[in-house]
Amino acid sequence: MVKPWEIDLTVYEDEQALLDGLRRREPVACTCLLKRFGPRMYQLAIRLMGDPDEAEGVLQEALIQACRRIEDFEGRSGLGTWLHRIVTNTALMRLRRRKPVTVDLHEQLQKRAAVPPALVDATTEPSAEVMGAELRAMIDRALADLPDTLRTAFVLREIEGLSTREAAAELGISESALKVRVHRARLALRAALAPYLDDTGAGGKEAT
Repeated sequence: MVKPWEIDLTVYEDEQALLDGLRRREPVACTCLLKRFGPRMYQLAIRLMGDPDEAEGVLQEALIQACRRIEDFEGRSGLGTWLHRIVTNTALMRLRRRKPVTVDLHEQLQKRAAVPPALVDATTEPSAEVMGAELRAMIDRALADLPDTLRTAFVLREIEGLSTREAAAELGISESALKVRVHRARLALRAALAPYLDDTGAGGKEAT
């Protein structure tokens, strides 16, 4: 199915022209905003929500907010950075409204394959071990399977590149709590990826 941002539409020459159109409340401007930033913002939303349908809802709500509140954009950053914050906040608000679900992380990890010792090193990211479309798809699935609290912490800190302080502030938790969640997310992701890494000869085994 064609995504809304895949339409063939070019109206504004650059970001400044798009911003001017948004401020003039030109109807086509919001569509162009979606076309320009939709793919990247959708990937952010799906990583935070863990569900494609909910991600589309987040993106739609965030775009509506952005177009309505364009006067709030002060130009201290790019439109993409400003929209990134709106999408993040929208996703986190939706997650907070969910009914809390209790997850026994230790039990879930035991159900998965043993984690190769090399992957327990907190300085090594799963995505750095093996590259390729297959692993990327596995990481996306593993991210979606994480509890909301772990997934959002990992996405903001390790994928979106926020500092520990920034990610903790976004989630409304302490920096130490953020670090714990990221660490647990890493362990869960490595456990989920362990069979794949074993099959490809990774996992800390030395070549012979």
